[in-house]
Amino acid sequence: MGIPAVDVRPLSREKLPMATYAVIMAGGSGTRFWPASRMARPKQLLPLGGDTRSLLAATVGRLEPVVPRDKVLVVTAAALADATHRELPGVPIENILAEPAPRNTAPCIGWATRVILARDPDATIVVLPSDHYVANEPEFCKTVERAIAAAKTRAIATIGILPTRPDTGFGYIELGAPIAGGDALEVARFVEKPDLARAGEFVASGRFLWNSGTFFFRAAAMNAAISAHLPDLARGLDEMDRDASALGRVFPTLPSISIDYGVMEKVSREPGNVAVVPGDFGWSDVGSWESAWELGKKDAHGNAVPEGAVMVDAKNNLARVTGKKVVALVGVDDLVVVETEDAILVMPRNRAQDVRAVVDALKSAGRTDKV
Repeated sequence: MGIPAVDVRPLSREKLPMATYAVIMAGGSGTRFWPASRMARPKQLLPLGGDTRSLLAATVGRLEPVVPRDKVLVVTAAALADATHRELPGVPIENILAEPAPRNTAPCIGWATRVILARDPDATIVVLPSDHYVANEPEFCKTVERAIAAAKTRAIATIGILPTRPDTGFGYIELGAPIAGGDALEVARFVEKPDLARAGEFVASGRFLWNSGTFFFRAAAMNAAISAHLPDLARGLDEMDRDASALGRVFPTLPSISIDYGVMEKVSREPGNVAVVPGDFGWSDVGSWESAWELGKKDAHGNAVPEGAVMVDAKNNLARVTGKKVVALVGVDDLVVVETEDAILVMPRNRAQDVRAVVDALKSAGRTDKV
């Protein structure tokens, strides 16, 4: 079964739930973008998507036609709460939820869901990562509206990205039957990151989408799913509900598990529980400096470099520098050059995934001031 064409007609506002909230997951450390990203300024706070806005600010901005800023909650690390709030004018300070410790996406979503339930028991929630890029924002909003509508009739809905190539860096969603009266399909199953041969089979079959890591659900439905499938997490959230001062003590003890493993895979085993809406809006997870080069504005020779850079017999390079330094590249191709006040990174573009090894080496050497 092939992937159906995406209907570009916008949904009428009457079809959307009365109260829609958004939860933006912004707790990542962003080690893949060292030295620009650091523990105090991770990936989501950087402008990496061919945009002057940070990835986080762009995420909230593109969602605004669907969810107003006063109904956007951002879950981040306690150490990043102030920097996160500064990035998001119009988002109330009480909507910045500061995690005392990183505990993966299920506790993040579970906690935010409980906060929203206390405000509005009938709420519908949109959950998005903070560090993705979208080229076609109007089409993104239309797709989000369709997924919200799908969440009215299913326990959980998600957006699957139409794949453009076999890729081992993404999870995949296998499509089930179309859902009558809408643009969504049943989810047959979620598949973790495959090897290249299997990814090629998935794309060739026309029955798989990339897993975008976005979720849509009625707050009560997600709360019930967590209670059913992650009872230890539910008990911890109950304790935090009873005593607001218990956050710092209880949250670090919550089970560290992803929403995909803890809830989505289990809920999807029962037919009819999970829906997927195909999306085609120029999406990227901005997973490495290679992605930043792909998204960047390039010269005639494929170089994504600052204005005023000097390129002599140089092709397909990425360069980022601080201040007013002039970048000059001579006789080199396919490099990444990143300079900050206290560090310089030079590597082939095809080794972009190995930046984490630099961060690990610095940590092992005790040079945590550089990470």
